Amino acid sequence: MLRRISLSSKALTAVTGAIALSIALSIAGGAFAQQSEGAGKQTKANGEKKGPARPPLFLREEWKQAPGAGEQAVGQVNVASPSLELKLYGSSGKEFQVAGATGDENNPLHLWTGLCATVCSAALRDKNNYADLTGLAKIRWVTKVSGFHKVHPIVKLADGTWLAGDFADGSMVDWHESEFSLSEVRWLKFDADRGVTVGNFVEKPDLSKVDEIGFSDLMPASGHGPGGWSDVAKIEVWAKSVSRN
Repeated sequence: MLRRISLSSKALTAVTGAIALSIALSIAGGAFAQQSEGAGKQTKANGEKKGPARPPLFLREEWKQAPGAGEQAVGQVNVASPSLELKLYGSSGKEFQVAGATGDENNPLHLWTGLCATVCSAALRDKNNYADLTGLAKIRWVTKVSGFHKVHPIVKLADGTWLAGDFADGSMVDWHESEFSLSEVRWLKFDADRGVTVGNFVEKPDLSKVDEIGFSDLMPASGHGPGGWSDVAKIEVWAKSVSRN
């Protein structure tokens, strides 16, 4: 009888030990899981830091009013940034107008295509640098349109090739500020003088050295009043600089 009691005590001791070991393993497992989760978060954070670098602001243009208020033919005098050159295509400059007023959110200072009997396009060129539009490069602009017109990005590469993007922007209701990533845009070759696209989509164009950046609505305009035209106010380009030297 005493032997049976002794065996039961040993069994009880073994059971108690097993329970204690199970609890210890559970606690250790929880601690390990927390450490692993923390390590995962740290790895994710480190991974985000090592991701593609966001490019700096390459250019910003908000235009300026030349002497004499009101609508007028646009020219270099309307460019606020001293480091930028304005290039006009498909227009003598008399059709492409600048209108609006600085600080007026209902009608900000902007380029207007309304008098363009043929397709008008405009581009900005930094005097000292090419733009690297690869990676996370983006364009942010303020636009408004009438009719079926839409504002498309256009770029001129360092080798002289012109491209027009399939991204189309513009609200008929109000001025909208929007931005888009250049890596998501598909490109067609562009005849800037005629304002038309040419051929099929260009596979993987090299945007690492861009000479000019601008816009076109790819359509002739209808004149004053509602009908068909495009407005482009502020333009910002976020990209790395590549020295022209």
